[in-house]
Amino acid sequence: MSGRTFGFAVLAALWGGAALAEEIGDAERGEEVFDYCVGCHEVGRGAENGIGPHLNGIFGRKAAGVDGEYFYSEGLQRAGADGLEWHLETLDAYIENPKALVSGTRMSFDGLEDPQERADVLAYLRLFSDDPQNIPEADPTARAPEVELSPEVLAMVGDPDYGEYLSSECKTCHQSDGNDDGIPSITNWPAEDFVIAMHAYKRQIRPHPVMQMMAGRLSDEEIAALAAYFEKIE
Repeated sequence: MSGRTFGFAVLAALWGGAALAEEIGDAERGEEVFDYCVGCHEVGRGAENGIGPHLNGIFGRKAAGVDGEYFYSEGLQRAGADGLEWHLETLDAYIENPKALVSGTRMSFDGLEDPQERADVLAYLRLFSDDPQNIPEADPTARAPEVELSPEVLAMVGDPDYGEYLSSECKTCHQSDGNDDGIPSITNWPAEDFVIAMHAYKRQIRPHPVMQMMAGRLSDEEIAALAAYFEKIE
């Protein structure tokens, strides 16, 4: 039995509310669809904010509702202030086309066109939303790092001022205000996520030739400096 299947089976067996998820879609298939999401989001025991906020307790949460713990786009903050809450209908619309529901969102995802895939992934997320403090949640679904880096590289504390100096090339494509105009935002990324992504390009694990070229010119110290700058950019 695979780890993924075991995680779902234990969760469903220990929480009778799995029947509620079945009214939406197939949560076990939804765990597989969630592979589209794990680059940015975690859900389950120990889930943390990363490039995107954690998704524990998403059903019933106000948009931009992880208070003080995550940097949201102005568009999502505005939607939350206007009363947008995450329920079945609004979540379905958002993952179908994020920018159609919330203009200016930083969520760099084209959306899921298939209604069944949306129903299945929402059924999976539903397992982590009913009284999540009272249910034995599965392990986090975050994937393993794309590239294994030494503890010394990961522990580097970059100089954000030097990172700002280096960032001019990045800003020819990526917008420093966090907006996403066809190119993913890198503003306010956690430093470790930024470092791992850049080293993945440097080792040509991520297949983008321009990014591979740019990352290949950077030293470990320069990558750490850029990560420190973009993590805290205002």
